[in-house]
Amino acid sequence: MSSSRRDFLKTGALLSAGSPLIVNPAVWSSTPRVRPSDRITIGVIGYGRRARSLVNRLIGFDDTQIVAVCDVADVRIEDGVRQVNEYYTENGAGNYGGCDAYTDFRDIISRDDIDAVVIATPDHWHAIPAVRAAEAGKHIYCEKPMVHTVVEGRKVADAVAANGVTFQTGSQQRSEYDGKFRLACELIRNERIGRLHTIRVGIGVPPVPCDLPAEPLPDGIDWDMWLGPAPYRRYSSVLCPDDVHGHFPDWRDYIEYANGMVGDFGAHHYDIAQWAMGMDDSGPVEVHPPMGGLNGGLMFRYANGVMMYHGGRSGITFYGDEGELHVDRGTLEATPSEILDEPIGSSEIRLEDPGVNHQRNWIDCIKSGERPLTDAEVGHRTNTVCQLTTIGYNVRRPLRWDPVAETFEDDEEANGWLHKELRDPWVL
Repeated sequence: MSSSRRDFLKTGALLSAGSPLIVNPAVWSSTPRVRPSDRITIGVIGYGRRARSLVNRLIGFDDTQIVAVCDVADVRIEDGVRQVNEYYTENGAGNYGGCDAYTDFRDIISRDDIDAVVIATPDHWHAIPAVRAAEAGKHIYCEKPMVHTVVEGRKVADAVAANGVTFQTGSQQRSEYDGKFRLACELIRNERIGRLHTIRVGIGVPPVPCDLPAEPLPDGIDWDMWLGPAPYRRYSSVLCPDDVHGHFPDWRDYIEYANGMVGDFGAHHYDIAQWAMGMDDSGPVEVHPPMGGLNGGLMFRYANGVMMYHGGRSGITFYGDEGELHVDRGTLEATPSEILDEPIGSSEIRLEDPGVNHQRNWIDCIKSGERPLTDAEVGHRTNTVCQLTTIGYNVRRPLRWDPVAETFEDDEEANGWLHKELRDPWVL
């Protein structure tokens, strides 16, 4: 442990790993706006740009309290503690100092006084904390894509179901963006464009092997913990910046840690395609990659005959016998345009509208026991489509997929892509 890390972990805002941490409810506020027994205490695992945005929302709810943050970089731990403590101090909690910090997510999960966790780490670090949290009875908000592999997704979904915790995948297009995506799916479900036969999903390319040059390891970064179950390599600031950054780091591009933009935005747009088809508990049955080295044009066929292509205009474009519809975060268009004029009738298929943002939907469901919009099974099935895209481009031959058994039929090589070996000592 470096001297700077030792000095940092001795500061008053932090307690070293393994120390008992008991949050005194009185520290929160002398006149709480909700009863302390109703407040959901949250620990945040991973504190980069996305985590800061999530905390900005969660911290403002009357019935939540952020009590701990975790990251592998001291500078980001300091930023998390500062953000939380300053907010509560400025909003009636007095001289608040109740946010604790860790470099090891297991110290958050082991706390009996924490009800829920937010997982906002790189993708290769989603599954292990999620399974451990579920087994500890913690509710989970996990950033998308839900996990790194198909096998990991099934293990997370099974752990969530077995332990009865509330899990929300961070694919917020179902609940936000002025309801554009929900309306688009309702229009497709109600056959406003006739029988759906084709979908095109405009997202980026699959991942590539990491070939970044090694750099000297800065003080204050636990690089071995950042790698975790991923293969060992020397430090790179492209993967793990040594500051509080305003960008999304490029670990997303590399297959050792993520699934490229196929996984990153496929977790949003494939999710809407699955929702429109009513495939939240299933998936395609065939994968047809393009010939040659192209990284676009891969086609899925579903059992209902719908063909879905990777590539095209940004967003999701649906084609039916009687028209077409395109939706993206800033766009909802149809041909003919009259498709959008007639509201969804009371006797037609209507999809759930929580009427709140994605994080609020998670908190409400923790309290009610209802399923959030993108629960673990939904997140797993969408992530599986992302994974099948990457696998298809790597094996470059037609594949038959069984969405019940979640394996490829008669293809040992392709099945080998469904899970990655974890670096010792990590197990799932």
